[in-house]
Amino acid sequence: MELMTRRRSKVGTGIRGTGLASCGLILLLALASPAQAIETKAREAILMDAVTGAVLMEKDADVSMPPASMSKIMTAYMVFLRLKEGRLSLDDKLTVSEKAWRMGGSKMFVEVGKEVRVEDLLRGVVVQSGNDACIVLAEGLAGSEQAFAEEMTEVARDIGLTGSTFANATGWPNPGQRMTARDLATLARLTVQNFPDYYHYYSEKEFVWSDIRQGNRNPLLYKAIGADGLKTGHTEEAGYGLTASAVQDDRRLILVVNGLESIRARAEESERLLRWGFREFGNYALFTANEAVDEAPVWLGETGSVPLVADKDVVLTLTRKARKGMKVSVNYTSPIPAPIREGEELAQLVVTPSEGASVSFPLYAGATVEQKGPFGRLVAAVEFLIFGAP
Repeated sequence: MELMTRRRSKVGTGIRGTGLASCGLILLLALASPAQAIETKAREAILMDAVTGAVLMEKDADVSMPPASMSKIMTAYMVFLRLKEGRLSLDDKLTVSEKAWRMGGSKMFVEVGKEVRVEDLLRGVVVQSGNDACIVLAEGLAGSEQAFAEEMTEVARDIGLTGSTFANATGWPNPGQRMTARDLATLARLTVQNFPDYYHYYSEKEFVWSDIRQGNRNPLLYKAIGADGLKTGHTEEAGYGLTASAVQDDRRLILVVNGLESIRARAEESERLLRWGFREFGNYALFTANEAVDEAPVWLGETGSVPLVADKDVVLTLTRKARKGMKVSVNYTSPIPAPIREGEELAQLVVTPSEGASVSFPLYAGATVEQKGPFGRLVAAVEFLIFGAP
């Protein structure tokens, strides 16, 4: 039997548009040179599609930087994790230590010795950027802020934040408190995906505690851009930063900027970059999970073909220009010999955009195909001698 590589191609002019908010994805593709796609005044920056993880632009996104209060996203993540796992309740109360009460910088204004609900402390962290609230949570959950910071670093490694280390729960200046823009974007994405029951706190515009009304410092929450999170940051070393997320037409983008020179520059630059991302890029659904991408011929099988399927939704993030003329091909050795087990990897789907490099990912058997019995194999062998390969 002569085996050959079968290649099926088509031009992707009919790709379906999608407004998917969340799904498991295989093909994560952004086209156009992201680092040079648009200039920014930020010292470090990254713009990411939340569904596909595709990077639309970046600037020094892997440089270690002081995250300032943006590291409070990790503090909140630790609390959300305990809540989701059932190890903590929003109604649990934690005691305010003197250390927390005396902590400087932005404050929730908790009182020493008082017990405060976890939900109120969360709002104090997320909305008011309260350093005191961070310390109450850290001490209440890990015994000390240092122990909590060590746990933060450990969890960061577990979720793929390879460029992050934590020395405190607040983002207070410390040589050991470091993150990258890419890590912050990844953390924001995971927060949105993993904690839908708690993410809404980031969209609250104000919170009142001790008769003190404080507004959320995220400037994008007050603009018509679909923003619903996350966190600002500022220290003298870090400059002005923002980790933000916004949704338009059911499509979510995540932005991180840092090292800007003023509050105004932070607001203007973050809005400009998000608007550019929504305008210039789109998400397009190519195949849904378990949809037959192709039918591959089978050799000596009880059935003559087997469907080739993706195990997850396939969604691409493309520039409007790159979408035109995109080609899709399926590569496999044909015919595929039986027996074949459902879920067995059999082929590669290759996407070649009109600009940028090709991307490939596996396709799997969508059904089990048993091998023919002895008589069937004999008949197939005779047919092969007479007619050749199928």
